[in-house]
Amino acid sequence: MLILTRQSALAFLNQATIAPVTSTIRDIPSEVALTEADGVPRPCAVNCDHVQTVSAARIGALITTLSSDRMNEVRAALLFALGFER
Repeated sequence: MLILTRQSALAFLNQATIAPVTSTIRDIPSEVALTEADGVPRPCAVNCDHVQTVSAARIGALITTLSSDRMNEVRAALLFALGFER
């Protein structure tokens, strides 16, 4: 899962907003493909069509931190998924 909640708020919340990460890569505008270069163990995709809020207890160990460029891609995918295309 990709944590979308800002870092500064996580210490005060018992829930976090996340986007699931899946090995199913559909190559659609509401997804962001990740590779080993992003620090993930195998190719996968952030699925912005299924954003959800989960208990902080469900958040596991940190695997990687995405670059600013990659997070900008996540932003664009979220905007697309929510119907706010540019």
